Amino acid sequence: MTKPRASDTLTIAAAQIAPVWLDRERTLAKVHRWIAKAADRKCGLVAFGEALVPGYPWWIEHTDGARFNSPVQKALHAHYLDQAVDIDAGHLDAICALAKRRKIVVVLGTIERPRDRGGHSAYCSLVTIDARGEIVSVHRKLMPTYEERLSWATGDGHGLRTHRLGAFTLGALNCWENWMPLVRAAMYAQGEDLHVASWPGNDYNTRDVTRFAAREGRSYVIAASSLMRRRDIPDSVPHAAALRRALPQVMGNGGSGICGPDGEWIREPVIGREALAFATIDHGRVRQERQNFDAAGHYGRPDVTHLTVDRRRQTTVETVD
Repeated sequence: MTKPRASDTLTIAAAQIAPVWLDRERTLAKVHRWIAKAADRKCGLVAFGEALVPGYPWWIEHTDGARFNSPVQKALHAHYLDQAVDIDAGHLDAICALAKRRKIVVVLGTIERPRDRGGHSAYCSLVTIDARGEIVSVHRKLMPTYEERLSWATGDGHGLRTHRLGAFTLGALNCWENWMPLVRAAMYAQGEDLHVASWPGNDYNTRDVTRFAAREGRSYVIAASSLMRRRDIPDSVPHAAALRRALPQVMGNGGSGICGPDGEWIREPVIGREALAFATIDHGRVRQERQNFDAAGHYGRPDVTHLTVDRRRQTTVETVD
């Protein structure tokens, strides 16, 4: 094996942390601290779990979340929207400024309440901030999973984009989108070779999918998960005492790790604790593994199968003045 060229290497990390659940400002302050920790480790990229800011809607499964017109569910949802991220209001400005100052790329899972859809619906959005401190993509989850549909709206293809990061091409997907073959193919076709798979937590998701996606894509894959424990429910959440009685001791045990382009673990999944899972990766390994398989390149047959991706941002109304 030849020694990696400096231009081919990049230090990357998954920051596995618990939110200050349903508290946007306190969770963002925590994210700020963990970005700084990653930058102190000379990381060029740090990724966080799905819906971390302000948190995943764990209550739905355990509190009769499908009951129509429930005052409890309405109160929780109203609080969720109040604590969601409004990018236009500047909620991520401090994170962007830190990314610029420390020259680090950040992939952050949020619950977004976008003004271009009226400002009163929640979207599970992965926000990618580059090392210049600019938001370069906001990917709204295409299809909320199961009970998530009681809280989150469906997204669109606008955020199915990749970004250059040194020798690498970075892409990111939410949770079960990493199981969707056509969505993965859309990222491969844009040259993705460094993938962030963002999860709300639990290694039963990350252990198998991370390795498969890395081997299929012949790419590095970061599984970025969160933690969530009963003790992470603050008193500021409506019905906090009832939620502590209803929710299990541990809802999300983490599972963050990093796989290489051969599908083998570089950093095994971290379970049950906050941690920075990091590694220095070498683009030469991607080129080696693409020798015998490149899904969108020499092994593709666009004359036989062809994928169309609509990246227009969906809007309810088009205004002509």
